[in-house]
Amino acid sequence: MANELLIRVYDVGLGDCIYVRIPGKSAKVEDAFHLLIDCGTWSEGKLLTAAIKQLESELPTSDGGKKRLDLVVVTHEHKDHIAGFDPALFENIEVGAVWMNCAMNPKHPQAGKTRKIRGVAEKAMRRVAASGLKLSPRMDELLSVFQIDNKGAMNTLRKTLLKGRDPTYVSAGDTNEKYGLALHKAKIHVLAPEADFDRYYIGAPAQRALKGVLGPAAFDAEGELISTAKSEKPDKLPMPRNVGPASFRALRARMQSQALAFAELDGTLKNNSSVVLLIEWKKKRLLFVGDAEWHGAFKEGKMNGSWNVMWQRPDKLLNKPVDFLKIGHHGSENSTPWDMGTGKASEAVSILDAILPLPQAGEQATAKAVVSTERGKYRTIPRGLLMIEIARRVEGARIYAPDLKGFKPKDPADFDAYEREWLGLAQPLRTDFERIRESKGFVDVIFT
Repeated sequence: MANELLIRVYDVGLGDCIYVRIPGKSAKVEDAFHLLIDCGTWSEGKLLTAAIKQLESELPTSDGGKKRLDLVVVTHEHKDHIAGFDPALFENIEVGAVWMNCAMNPKHPQAGKTRKIRGVAEKAMRRVAASGLKLSPRMDELLSVFQIDNKGAMNTLRKTLLKGRDPTYVSAGDTNEKYGLALHKAKIHVLAPEADFDRYYIGAPAQRALKGVLGPAAFDAEGELISTAKSEKPDKLPMPRNVGPASFRALRARMQSQALAFAELDGTLKNNSSVVLLIEWKKKRLLFVGDAEWHGAFKEGKMNGSWNVMWQRPDKLLNKPVDFLKIGHHGSENSTPWDMGTGKASEAVSILDAILPLPQAGEQATAKAVVSTERGKYRTIPRGLLMIEIARRVEGARIYAPDLKGFKPKDPADFDAYEREWLGLAQPLRTDFERIRESKGFVDVIFT
């Protein structure tokens, strides 16, 4: 490992668990800086167990006799990023610091509306769950998200791993130096989210919808939330009287529609709250984006995507090529800015061209990219056409068709519908297909 920077993307199915080892002054593992970005999955828990067991074998032993992990970064509060923070899995690991995004701070003043939206979404979904109604597939999926108890994982982070210490809530502009984390000839930049979270990521239409649910009494003259206002409505609403069956069905449909809208909004806000890291080492630029989304073009007062906000930052750290990209949101079409196959110029295309420029004629791409993913029932996760576009811009892309001969997917119809067309074309390294090729349990990217 002498003077090598290691990025190890663990195969945890549909989730993220990424280990980064930044070398120190010597080749000793004790001198290196050991970083874990997220630990979660929607897939089998045994994949996380295997990942953490392997991680332990890479870590140095602390003075207390446990394995030493210098920093854990929790990009955002979704199961596929935090489910693995289980006391049993981390029993033998000592964590130096934990970074979370600023919107995860329950007292962050500039994310008050975001927290209210989350509360409205949770309450609305509880009502839908209690209604006994037949739900659409999308509603079923969202309901499963809100029924997941993330408290255990968060308690592990805040109490078990930190031993009662507070986590560090980070926002754009922060660095490792700000928080006293020393690195050897390297620097960690936080590119997102912005500290003024409500301003940049909610937008006026969503704020109007929130005011419609909570009522004007919950807001002051400037439209800011009044923390003492009794704005929350009861979980259980009385059965309406003198309402005919058709009207009652319409009422229930509106309830589902409102729940769906706020649940979708909450999911988008959580994704856009992702901690985005840029690690600079020996003139290399390594970008880890969590599930950050892009939404058209940046506009003040609009519900902006995290990518669009980063693109507007005065430090312009995003505006030049990177040497590594952790492809966002498991390859979802809304988490890597691109043209969506239209061929049209846009802000999204400008961002992609800046960080992963197409090689000139006669040249080879030098950047590297990995996507931590697993094919499920969602056409856009991973999106095949996006994988092909990224592969044009990176080295090490692979044609997986020969490796998948004889492979029997869990759902052949979905696999044929969403994957078969792209297997004969080069794609960036994918943890799900690398599992079939090598069964190592991870994908490594090494810089020297």
